[in-house]
Amino acid sequence: MQALRVLVVVMGVMIVGGTIALGVALSQRMGGSAAAKEWSVALDEPAGTQIVAASLSGDAVALTLRGGGVERVVVVDARAGRVAGRISVSK
Repeated sequence: MQALRVLVVVMGVMIVGGTIALGVALSQRMGGSAAAKEWSVALDEPAGTQIVAASLSGDAVALTLRGGGVERVVVVDARAGRVAGRISVSK
């Protein structure tokens, strides 16, 4: 019975240690250890334009814009801090 108790404790410690190691490895691969870099970008959109949605995928930020013309999506490269592309949605 004593051996079973020791085995359960050792396995519990291994599970906790493995979970911590996995969390640290994922954090390092995702760049979680570095501080977030601030950036800004000028969109050069007409007056009255509103950001109605934003989506993040990797280093790209997609902004859905409405007003000041047709509805459109502007893709911003977050790493470079510049507009990577524009997509116009015609009605």
